[in-house]
Amino acid sequence: MAAEAAAWSEADLRWMARALALAREAEAAGEVPVGAVVVRDGRLLGEGYNRPIAACDPTAHAEVEALRAAARAADNYRLPGSTLYVTLEPCPMCAGALLHARVHRLVYGAPDPKTGACGGVFPLLQDPRHHHRVRVEGGLMAEPCGRLLKAFFARRRGGARKGGEEKGGEEPHG
Repeated sequence: MAAEAAAWSEADLRWMARALALAREAEAAGEVPVGAVVVRDGRLLGEGYNRPIAACDPTAHAEVEALRAAARAADNYRLPGSTLYVTLEPCPMCAGALLHARVHRLVYGAPDPKTGACGGVFPLLQDPRHHHRVRVEGGLMAEPCGRLLKAFFARRRGGARKGGEEKGGEEPHG
C-alpha cells in the first residue's frame, strides 16, 4: 500500500496544486483530467497533462508527458532525486516509466481503484524484484483530485452515445 503522509509540506501542497491546475487544462481540452509535475531540488523540471486523444498517442498520459519534459530539461533520461506529483494514482505503464526514470518519490492525489499500480490494485512499485525503489505517498489533495475525475466521468456518461463509447473511452488515464 502507498504510505499516507501524516503532514504534507508547503512544497508538496504547492506542487500538487500545480498538477491539479494542469488536470483542469486537460479537462478543458476534452481529455481525462489528470495532471503531473516533476520536481527536483525545489525546481520544476517538467509538467504535463493527459493528451492521448489530441496526440493520437495511447502513451500520452500526464506522468509520461511530465517525465519526457523533465528528461529533456535534465538532458538525461534518468531523474534521480526527483519527485513526481500526479492527481491520480499511476497506471502500470506509468509506474514502469517511474522505475525506468529512477524517480525517487511519487506523490499522488486520488487512488485509482481500477488500474492503480502504486499500491492500489497492482502494487508494481513495491515488487522486490525491481532494482530501483520509488517512495510512494498517496492521498495528497485526494478529495479535489477525485471530485474533478468523478464530475468529468459523470458528464461524459450523461452525454455518451447509445451503443458505443465516446472517443477516448472511459479509462481513468485516457
